[in-house]
Amino acid sequence: MLKFFCTCLLMLGALYGPIARAESVLFLNPGTTGEAFWVSYSRFMQAAATELHVDLRIQYSDRKSENTLKQAREALQGPNRPDYLVFVNEQYIAPQILRLARGSGVKLFMVNNALTPDQVRLLGAHPDQHPDWLGSLVPNDEEGGYLMLKELIRLHPPVAAGQVIELLAFSGLKITPAAQLREKGLMRALAEHPEVRLRQLVYGEWTRERAYEQGRLLFKRYPNASLIWTANDEMFAGALQAYAETGRLPGRDAVFGTINNSPMALQALLDGRLSVLLGGHFSLGGWALVQLHDYDQGVDISQYGGRDVQIPLLQLIDRAQARRLMTLGVKQDYGVDFQKLSAKGRPVSYRYPFSLQTLMR
Repeated sequence: MLKFFCTCLLMLGALYGPIARAESVLFLNPGTTGEAFWVSYSRFMQAAATELHVDLRIQYSDRKSENTLKQAREALQGPNRPDYLVFVNEQYIAPQILRLARGSGVKLFMVNNALTPDQVRLLGAHPDQHPDWLGSLVPNDEEGGYLMLKELIRLHPPVAAGQVIELLAFSGLKITPAAQLREKGLMRALAEHPEVRLRQLVYGEWTRERAYEQGRLLFKRYPNASLIWTANDEMFAGALQAYAETGRLPGRDAVFGTINNSPMALQALLDGRLSVLLGGHFSLGGWALVQLHDYDQGVDISQYGGRDVQIPLLQLIDRAQARRLMTLGVKQDYGVDFQKLSAKGRPVSYRYPFSLQTLMR
């Protein structure tokens, strides 16, 4: 019986060629299972993996860098190593993961937060020195922080000559590149508007609870603040709760802005509590899988835009787009044909069409 089974397998191989093995990918998600952004990030990534036939596993670190490093060590030095490890340079952990990966045979890819310029200088991050590091895919965080404040100022009612508009800002985790870049964009926009005065910038550490605590103090200290800039939706929710407790109305007494198109943020935009929303970068993990799947099939992905690519995913979302995104969020595959995005067989002039518009079609 066993001989017959083996003979059948050989005949199938002769007829159809070797059976393809799905590449395995482990994504170290830096967030928690309670964060809408990172959950939607994983869902979109899983949708891509399902269509591309990629064996995807996802592990959450609950925003603790020590958890991420432990997970990376087990993946890179343990007996069940993935073909690819996708991770975020949250809290500057990338150099440690690069060191752990030496000699492991596991290919590395960074998303959302890539190496900082200082890390590049210290590591001498060139392809020949880190052959298993394939590249990175990041959003336009600096531009996102800039666009948010510019739009908030545009929507703010005009003030008399000589008067100032008071601004409060809730940034993320101080040692996260994305937070630093969004803050840099905030400062660039602020420099263009002398009528706006930044009263205080605090670090809400990306969490609702921390921003709520900070907001309760800040809104008492600066009761005239009417521009509220928040670097993510969780901090927006915390700040919004604190603001509501003052008896003032968001959208009327102050304009709020944030990043991340979670269902909560989309609904807040639709009902007027949120005035400015940017989003789209929850899709980065899914786009990364398209590139890794191409690489696994022999495509030199560096020819199609470079090793380290920044995508202008953070875009202003209007109400019509918000309704569309809410509809897409309940679809299992998000309506995206991931196979068609492949660079395989295309001329080197081809660029991966990774954008919010690809989701909106």
